[in-house]
Amino acid sequence: MSETLSPRIVIVGAGPAGVRAAATLVEAGFHPVVIDEGHRAGGQIYRRPPAGFARTPEQLYGSEAAKARALHALFDRMAKEGRLTHCAHCSVIAVHEGQLHVLGEGGVEVIGYDRLILATGASDRVAPVPGWQSAGVYSLGAAQIALKAQGVALGRRIVLVGSGPLLTLVGAQLVKAGADVAAVLDTSSWRQQMRGLGGLAARPLVALRGLALRARLGACYHAGVTLDRIEADEQGVTAMRWRDAGGRQRLSPCDMVGMGWHLRAETHLPDLAGCAFTYDAQWRQWLPKTDEKGRAGNGVYLAGDGVRLLGADGAEIAGRLAAAACLADLGHPAPSTAADLRKLARLARFARGLACAFPWPASMAPALPDDAIVCRCENVSAGDVRRSVDFGGGEANRVKSLSRAGMGRCQGRYCLLAAVELVAAQAGCTPNAVGRFRAQAPARPAPISAFLRDG
Repeated sequence: MSETLSPRIVIVGAGPAGVRAAATLVEAGFHPVVIDEGHRAGGQIYRRPPAGFARTPEQLYGSEAAKARALHALFDRMAKEGRLTHCAHCSVIAVHEGQLHVLGEGGVEVIGYDRLILATGASDRVAPVPGWQSAGVYSLGAAQIALKAQGVALGRRIVLVGSGPLLTLVGAQLVKAGADVAAVLDTSSWRQQMRGLGGLAARPLVALRGLALRARLGACYHAGVTLDRIEADEQGVTAMRWRDAGGRQRLSPCDMVGMGWHLRAETHLPDLAGCAFTYDAQWRQWLPKTDEKGRAGNGVYLAGDGVRLLGADGAEIAGRLAAAACLADLGHPAPSTAADLRKLARLARFARGLACAFPWPASMAPALPDDAIVCRCENVSAGDVRRSVDFGGGEANRVKSLSRAGMGRCQGRYCLLAAVELVAAQAGCTPNAVGRFRAQAPARPAPISAFLRDG
């Protein structure tokens, strides 16, 4: 990691976007440095299990097995041939004046860059439900990681809640693996899902594949539900209390709840790198501003779900585009991007259809009772947030300072969206007017010992 390159191009993330960006640069004769938190390349969508794992790629990735194999083989070949430097199991925790502060097994190391491609992906987008702080509540992504990486289900009897493709995908994967899935509860109604058909028609085969996954869930899938609360005792989750589309009270006994409403872009590093942001009203989250190829200014390029939520196929295209933009800016011949831009536009239409069909439940947070927890890390309640608005006004970072919402281990990754909507409702304004929590270094939790060096 101490090798000097001129110009030095660093890629953060080795998922589909990062791998394709690296391949484009390698083909042009450059030697990029790729920093990734995983032990092996693949990202979350194509996460690889430990060596000797018994399940096949077909079992792990389903219809995407061939794509996963191709990406894994491409990256491994480049690394084996010494055409890139792979910093595995490392986290970038800060970006400052052309330098990355990277946390690895040996502590924190500083790596300089001339050009930076951030392919940081996305994480689960979750909404607070009364009781979600209880033991046995996980994100859908956590449930999927456990299944892919270790072949285990996180509960003996499982209820999944939320909306979007990941909800039905994880449910179908757990059912196929033999887990006991008691219920899959979708907050989007059938009528709402039909409204997204125009956009979903941009990728009919993918849409049909999603319907096939839902059919695999059978009678345990319920659309248009209202989530009341997660019941729990001292040992953890005991049941999910909810209402069906007809308003009837239902209770599903379980010992694990997985939750998620599509994805949220992972934007901490773009924020620390000085990128500008804009509020996307349809996705109901703040996304970094770039041009069509991912240029964000100051030698920084963004690719993948960290800037546009277009899935694995879109991430591969965006990775190539970002690398091509980087090459062009360096005065180096760049590959043609016209075909990729057309494909990306089609994927964007499909993604907008998903956002319409499976919307973020914007009414949930404002309806929370005062004693419901909003920020699990700091144990901040909805009442705490409302009182901070009354005392200090409806600005996100003022509320953060007064209530400590978003100041814990996750730095607002899981509570920001709901907290801002709660503030907006209390202040009588829009979430866009409230703003967003500013990112702070370190972007990931880091032990004090990592910053100490001998001598």
